[in-house]
Amino acid sequence: MHFMKTYGCILTLLLFNLSALKAQEQDLQLWYESPARAWTEALPVGNGSLGGMIFGGIDRERIQLNEESVWTGHPIDRGNPEARAHLDSVRQLLFAGEYTEAERLAQEKIMGRRLEQGEHTYQTLGNLYLNFPGASKTEDYRRALDLSTAVASVHYEQEGIRYKRELFSSYPDQLMALNLSADQPGALSLELQLNRPSQHEAVTLSANEIVMREHTGNGDGVRYTARLRVNVSGGSVNAADSTLHISNADEVTLLLAAATDYQNKNPDELTRQRLDHAQAFTYKQLKQRHIRDYQQLFNRVSLDLTPDRVGDTATDRRLERLRQEGGPAPHLSELYFQYGRYLLLSSSRSGSLPANLQGIWAEGMAPPWNADYHININLQMNYWPADLTNLSETYGPFFDFVEKLRPRGRETARQTYGSRGAVAHHTTDVWHFTEPIGKTYWGLWPMGAAWLTMHFWDHYQYTGSEAFLRERAYPQMKSAATFFMDYLVKDPETGYLVTGPSMSPENQYITPEGKQASIAMGPAMDMEILHELFEATIKASRMLELDAAFRDTLQQLKNDLAPVRIGANGTIMEWNEDFEEAEPGHRHISHLYSLHPGKAINANDTPELFRAARKTIDRRLQHGGGHTGWSRAWIINFFARLKDGEKARENILALYTKSTLPNLFDTHPPFQIDGNFGGTAGIAEMLLQSHAGYVELLPALPKAWKEGRVRGLKARGNFIVDMRWAKGRLTEAVITSNSGGTLRLKTHFPVQESDSSLAGRGQPVSGPGGAVYIYELETNPGEVITLMF
Repeated sequence: MHFMKTYGCILTLLLFNLSALKAQEQDLQLWYESPARAWTEALPVGNGSLGGMIFGGIDRERIQLNEESVWTGHPIDRGNPEARAHLDSVRQLLFAGEYTEAERLAQEKIMGRRLEQGEHTYQTLGNLYLNFPGASKTEDYRRALDLSTAVASVHYEQEGIRYKRELFSSYPDQLMALNLSADQPGALSLELQLNRPSQHEAVTLSANEIVMREHTGNGDGVRYTARLRVNVSGGSVNAADSTLHISNADEVTLLLAAATDYQNKNPDELTRQRLDHAQAFTYKQLKQRHIRDYQQLFNRVSLDLTPDRVGDTATDRRLERLRQEGGPAPHLSELYFQYGRYLLLSSSRSGSLPANLQGIWAEGMAPPWNADYHININLQMNYWPADLTNLSETYGPFFDFVEKLRPRGRETARQTYGSRGAVAHHTTDVWHFTEPIGKTYWGLWPMGAAWLTMHFWDHYQYTGSEAFLRERAYPQMKSAATFFMDYLVKDPETGYLVTGPSMSPENQYITPEGKQASIAMGPAMDMEILHELFEATIKASRMLELDAAFRDTLQQLKNDLAPVRIGANGTIMEWNEDFEEAEPGHRHISHLYSLHPGKAINANDTPELFRAARKTIDRRLQHGGGHTGWSRAWIINFFARLKDGEKARENILALYTKSTLPNLFDTHPPFQIDGNFGGTAGIAEMLLQSHAGYVELLPALPKAWKEGRVRGLKARGNFIVDMRWAKGRLTEAVITSNSGGTLRLKTHFPVQESDSSLAGRGQPVSGPGGAVYIYELETNPGEVITLMF
């Protein structure tokens, strides 16, 4: 297809991107006027595996350290050997309406063994302390994290001397670097200590190194090494009493490397090699290498919702002002959006573990929920922004981890259910267990692997990589689907195929006898996930021309799956019967999976379910829903999919005022990072959607964001989208087709005839928000389409 004004298109794209980059550099800093008093005020840095929280103290600086694989424990079998023999009995009780008896039997005979809290857990690596003897009154203090460079800093003045600290965690060099400087020579004197809140760590010193080692979990866990090396310009370094003493230096650079034997490597050798390699570079060069690596990913996307610079107000004060006074806070949304992308880049890079419940940042020896991997929404939510905000590379650790669950998942499927394929339940950890553990009302949920699998399919839709589909996505999808081919049973009353025993995470219902129960046959979320898993697996099989007989069987099963239904009160039924919720304002809204992150509930294909979904959310909110940060973030995404920009923004503000800590970490409470990632994804969903078979521009733009531009968001089909709007109206879009193929475009505004060969080709279609225009065209790989509205 030929386009008009080719050179004009290229020029427009260049100008658009240059202006967007300038806007991005405008103000992407979290900054504060005093040191952190608590861990939730400290600022995070990370390179995917090695993280630090910088407090910015004056007389004593604390940098709390994490390495992603510092875990206690080892692989164990948690399965219940009696489960398979009692599975049919539990199902029969549920079909007969004996809900509480079924739950009692399932708890006793199906649930696996659970270790006590703290036995298998993620733990802090330790703390790096910098003590500054004789510190005096400080002036002009500023502690900051620059999202555009991923460098944290502390600036202050003491007795006429300007001091500066910089800290970053480098992915290319696999280390953390801390540089201290002053504007006068010989002004730096300090003491260094490396320790951990444990009685078993061993610390050794040499002329310019501190090395800390331990075998975690009292010998039942990983072995780690943390190695700190000191380089000084001027002055002297002396070792004594587990402390390195630095006197009268001009400049000090600290390099820290940490590793474990989690992947059967020698942490002593790894840390030494990394620091020896770094010695070939100056601090300035290490910083340049770090920034260059980081920015090639981070700078793909910019968001500008404010025409002018924000006022010079510290981040915590801005947050407190919003709580007290309210306001539109568009720039805070820019900052929060990019902070989520920063956190994902800092906690999930190639070769690392996926981001856990706290990313990689966790304090102490027993963090909340062991900082493990909850797979009934939390791990999934961590990766909602990955493709959409153009950070597809961060997905690598997620896919690696899910594939490593499969061997245990096959054993759990066989042992617990007598099924082929692979299964996983609501939680796992770095030892990859997949059995149902704990209480039935959170643990007896065999859908974890199925939901994780849908991320493989979605990633293929974003990237268009047939190699990924063939080699990684389809085998994962087939394994998950195969489990349910054996596991599904026919409901004797309706004739539909249903899952069970299962539950709706992590809610309970009121039985006809007035008791509370959780497990059921065919909860809505199970069936929604299976409808979409089977559909995707069938499509992938057909595209790859594989497994025709398997595909036909799967299609027959899909046709017999229980449908999603609407209850008497007009909401989506959460269970297979129209039960009353024990907690109507529950944090999970699992029965809206097919609204988001799924796609089956939408205005065009299922208008009645679409309206019922809205009533479902309204009911949850009326009863206090959204009271955890991640739940509020999910609600933002729901309203974005409902095309209600005002409600989405209302919940964004609620996320900031009710569930955001001073360092912008999300709080459950306590801190749980999924709300940050879910909030970032929700902001992007308000600006761009592509789940329903077309690329939709500005589907849920609130009035408070009437002026703005965004560059670099990714749509399914591997399209990169830049947009500009004014007075609430889309004015320009630049779409780059990375892979070629069909672009179906949906907008609320017609393309101007004088500016594009698409003009006049859009077909007005009546929609829930008024008339929209649908355009369709074939694109070539690398083709750039510029549209004026």
